[in-house]
Amino acid sequence: MDSTFLLIIEVIGTFAFAISGIRLAAYKNFDLFGAYTIGLVTAIGGGTLRDLLLDIPVFWMQTWLYLAITGLALVIVILFRRILISMNRMLFVFDTVGLALFVVIGIQKTLATDYPMWVAMVMGVITGSFGGVVRDILINEEPLFFRKDVYATACLAGGFAYWGSNLLGFNDVTSQSLCGITIIILRMCAIRYNWSLPQLRYNPADRPDKE
Repeated sequence: MDSTFLLIIEVIGTFAFAISGIRLAAYKNFDLFGAYTIGLVTAIGGGTLRDLLLDIPVFWMQTWLYLAITGLALVIVILFRRILISMNRMLFVFDTVGLALFVVIGIQKTLATDYPMWVAMVMGVITGSFGGVVRDILINEEPLFFRKDVYATACLAGGFAYWGSNLLGFNDVTSQSLCGITIIILRMCAIRYNWSLPQLRYNPADRPDKE
């Protein structure tokens, strides 16, 4: 049951991230192949880096399913492009859902390889965010991960929710659900109430060599 639940999460997360990437590529007027490539990189980038770091088989190389899901996402964007491309809220929804689900997958897969929870939390952040970082670089945008946004912080909060629920004796499915819900709620609240982390600003007047 647990493996089936994780597969469902991974499929939904792949679809959500692929939509997010293809939607941005369409906004930049990429051709179909370019849009598909951006969607695929967004969907598999984080998981690929995670699996390489964990020294386990790269997940998308074991089955064609993830390539097909990205293709389906491309078809959906083509059919509903006016809605998906014109509404910025759509990007936030798909990006947030993909982020939450992939953090869960990253944590669970890391724990399954007998790494400690702190490593699992780092891998959760990588799984959830690295594909989006590569996506933004490829489309020549400042990565969302590095902006004044509750992004990595939400991933870490989800990791702590997972960890805390495990310590309280909850089963894996409950811990995974609480992790994802925590990330989604924090991201929604950050947008609604304009939460952000402090920025590291540089003021030329503060130069130490300035007389």
